Amino acid sequence: MTQKVAVLGTGKIGEALLSGMIRGGWAPADLLVTARRAERAEDLRTRYGVTPVTNAEAAKTADTLILTVKPQDMGTLLDELAPHVPADRLVISGAAGIPTSFFEDRLAAGTPVVRVMTNTPALVDEAMSVISAGSHASEADLAHAEEIFGAVGKTLRVPESQQDACTALSGSGPAYFFYLVEAMTDAGILLGLPRDKAHDLIVQSAIGAATMLRDSGEHPVKLRENVTSPAGTTINAIRELENHGVRAALIAALEAARDRSRELASGTK
Repeated sequence: MTQKVAVLGTGKIGEALLSGMIRGGWAPADLLVTARRAERAEDLRTRYGVTPVTNAEAAKTADTLILTVKPQDMGTLLDELAPHVPADRLVISGAAGIPTSFFEDRLAAGTPVVRVMTNTPALVDEAMSVISAGSHASEADLAHAEEIFGAVGKTLRVPESQQDACTALSGSGPAYFFYLVEAMTDAGILLGLPRDKAHDLIVQSAIGAATMLRDSGEHPVKLRENVTSPAGTTINAIRELENHGVRAALIAALEAARDRSRELASGTK
């Protein structure tokens, strides 16, 4: 792979992407990084053999720019990059809520932009990355983004109009599962189990359930029914979940996350 790729604002997700790309066959010599702190950039060089550069140098040198700074910092970064980004550079944004038009309006006319929403399981190569094309992005640009993000998990193309929903469902999704595991662990302690045993029971149950969902092809209702025997323990638990409005609470939570993604797109902080 001879194209140079630069990751700008290399935090945890950016670093996970770098390490995944190297495992996937990218040469460290073809990977550039920028970081706010010099010691952070030097640490990345030491660990991965990549080349730290300034944002301006990345814009001038790399064929693909992956922008992983926080949404509130993206405007400042684009102001810095704009004078140096030729129209043939592929720009990939990993910022939640910011539409491709935000980048297209600030960069050279015709610059291809691809919007990607990934999530923290990129740290263990199990990310779900959702990819959308901007006005000038080609099939080759989308395929290149898939190649990059495929190094840390699964990818899915969607129309950009669906990105806010995907951010609520998948981008924020791991936090909901961590929250559920936290609550179930507390319940296990209440029921008399030591914390470590409750944690192991729940985590392995979650892994098993997720694997069944992924590999069986069965609808989740069918899988749930297979566990739910008449007048048994599971149906009593399900009744309590329904009585406490857990399903409605989840729907409301995802709507709130989607609405916040829309607020970020409109510039609301």
